[in-house]
Amino acid sequence: MSHFLYLVRHGEQRDAQHGLPDGPLSARGERQARAIADRLSGVPFTGAWHSPLEGPSETARIMTQSMPSLDPQPSALLFDCIPSGPTPDMPQGFKPFFGSVSDAQIEAGQAQMTDAAAEWLTPSRDDRHDLLITHNFVIAWFVREVFAAPAWRWLGTNQANGGLTIIRVRSVKSPELITHNDLAHLPVELRTGLPVPQPL
Repeated sequence: MSHFLYLVRHGEQRDAQHGLPDGPLSARGERQARAIADRLSGVPFTGAWHSPLEGPSETARIMTQSMPSLDPQPSALLFDCIPSGPTPDMPQGFKPFFGSVSDAQIEAGQAQMTDAAAEWLTPSRDDRHDLLITHNFVIAWFVREVFAAPAWRWLGTNQANGGLTIIRVRSVKSPELITHNDLAHLPVELRTGLPVPQPL
């Protein structure tokens, strides 16, 4: 049997250009939420969860308007976090990122993502389809887990607002990355939240 995880990054926040960590969705963010809802409307979801922060919560609410059978529940395991700290094998170019990150933040993020992986990256006796509406770093950590990559490798693994990542967890074989940051449902003007433009 297969356990499918549909990981969606929340829609663009109204003040994202100012670097604010949370807030209500912008008009583009609302359109992104409706677009991903249309994209996933045919999936027989078994469960749905979202980060309790405002951006993911509003994304979940808008998606539910188009997908009334969804009943997304807030989960502290999906909060934005720093999943790991610097390691000796990490490229030097990533070190400035951790300049203002405390040891307590790193410790909390590591514990959170250990619990999140134990919660969702597990096989199921029946086919399952679970929706997780969360943040860039959280999705990047799940992708890193699939490949059992070095701890620092979530850095530089980016998802657009409203982007779709699908992971398949199986009973016998290793987890499988079906798609990462799929943007087929988003027109070019809605492809936000990435470090470089996505023209195609």
